[in-house]
Amino acid sequence: MRTAKIERNTKETQIELFLAVDGKGESTIDSGCAFLDHMLTLFAKHGKFDLNVRCNGDKDVDFHHTTEDIAICLGQAFKQALGEKKGICRYGDTVLPMDEALVLSAVDISGRSFLVCELDIKADKVGSFDTELVDEFWFAFANNLGCNLHIRQFSGSNAHHIIEATFKSVARSMRKAVSIDEKFAGDIPSTKGVL
Repeated sequence: MRTAKIERNTKETQIELFLAVDGKGESTIDSGCAFLDHMLTLFAKHGKFDLNVRCNGDKDVDFHHTTEDIAICLGQAFKQALGEKKGICRYGDTVLPMDEALVLSAVDISGRSFLVCELDIKADKVGSFDTELVDEFWFAFANNLGCNLHIRQFSGSNAHHIIEATFKSVARSMRKAVSIDEKFAGDIPSTKGVL
């Protein structure tokens, strides 16, 4: 089983996160932010990852540290669980519609981090969640996993739909990228011999 348990304790957040890459999409999420809980729940469901997250963050300030630090832990968990990355497909992409929103994501689990996030979210908030934190989440995730992550919005006007389509799309792209290619199960998918 490709699993990882991450703990992160700072003056801003205390986080416990468990990830099973080869899961059933089951999750228990308690971030202190209902909208972020919703996004992480559907990320687990659409990626078929088992994910448990418990975060005690400085919610009295805002959800910035909570969002960023959970993404740091999630990226670290994937990195730890994948180990040498032998046999993974490495690449994944998904174009995902959600009502009027259409979002593309593409990922390369290369060991190098880079984020391109082109979202046009007009609203400042969804519930108590600042929409600018979507970029912060994916930057921290990509940086700590060590992946190239491209996210591009083709259409959409409803902030909730755009963000939800993004999390679902990335989850499905990650599901493809981490899956084992049976023809090359013992190989590292790089001419370098390392990822």
